[in-house]
Amino acid sequence: QVQLVESGGGLVQAGGSLRLSCSASTTIFSFNAMAWYRQAPGKQRESVALITGSGSTNYINSVRGRFTISRDNAKNTVYLQMNNLKPEDTAVYYCRGELGLNTYWGQGTQVTVSS
Repeated sequence: QVQLVESGGGLVQAGGSLRLSCSASTTIFSFNAMAWYRQAPGKQRESVALITGSGSTNYINSVRGRFTISRDNAKNTVYLQMNNLKPEDTAVYYCRGELGLNTYWGQGTQVTVSS
């Protein structure tokens, strides 16, 4: 069973930075794509950033230019560098991986941005 474990969340002031990590129990080189999602209270889960196996990336408009997704295949880890954080970025952030026909989720990590 593939496991994804997020870390790096926490409380930060507006304008601050955090780096989230998603560690996989198997080689991420095999994944078709990996992504970060977030879910704020009372809202639907939304895709924030995605990185394909070839390294192509995509972001939602609200984080483009502030967030950067990257992957380290040697460490089986995907990162989300979040800069210039805003209170509206407050949410539980989840890692998602697509491996073949299967989709895997991590347990989530809380990010809270105070104004």
